[in-house]
Amino acid sequence: MQSRSGTMTQTVNPWLYYFKPNPKASVRLFCFHYAGGSALIYRSWAQKLPPSVEVVAIQLPGRATRMHEPLVTKLTDVVEPVAGALAPFLNEPFAFFGHSMGALISFEVARFLRREKRALPWHMFVSGRLAPQINREDPPLYNLPKDELLAELQGLDGTPREVLEHPELMELMLPVLRADFSICDTYEYTEEPPLPCPITAFGGLQDFDVSRRHVEAWREQTSATFTLRMFPGNHFFIHTNETLLLNLLATQLGLLQKL
Repeated sequence: MQSRSGTMTQTVNPWLYYFKPNPKASVRLFCFHYAGGSALIYRSWAQKLPPSVEVVAIQLPGRATRMHEPLVTKLTDVVEPVAGALAPFLNEPFAFFGHSMGALISFEVARFLRREKRALPWHMFVSGRLAPQINREDPPLYNLPKDELLAELQGLDGTPREVLEHPELMELMLPVLRADFSICDTYEYTEEPPLPCPITAFGGLQDFDVSRRHVEAWREQTSATFTLRMFPGNHFFIHTNETLLLNLLATQLGLLQKL
């Protein structure tokens, strides 16, 4: 059961959004957004990926159409609800794509599904995120004073300048960013066997916070094949190099349909 809302179609579960429902698709791509983002960052993907791919975006609370819901600050409070929301839709081949925070969430959701003996992704695409077993040496962001946090955001180059310089907008954005940064900063990795699904990891050549070495370390998290692809651009290369990224995804997802 679905209800139309603008350009998005919301399932009865608020965690999932479709931009172009396609029940005839042969593979589903579940997309997990980065810190401070929302399901809307994947809106164009449903139009640009082949019609055989159905794009389903994950929406965390406290933003967009979930604006009035409490924010979540712990990864453990995200994983099980997302896995539960996905459960009715795992009857066809599916893959995960997550960027930055989204990569971490998708990874832990996949491990939760395995512990619950449910279907696993046929392929995982992780992007702009150091491998989970690597301890991050940078100090946490979520509890920085406001001025220091704004300086960090400017350095990340992911928040438009017009937003950074708009006090009212930043007052709305900062609680969301702090909650999402808390999800990442308080994460504690627990060792488990590597996942049996192939992993493709993407990184930005000019992303000085997530090095090639850190992205390549995702190799340890799969017992299947591993592929590393580096793109020109900073941490948000998924936007500046969207066409190249989607072409690679289309190729990989096309191979899944032949399995």
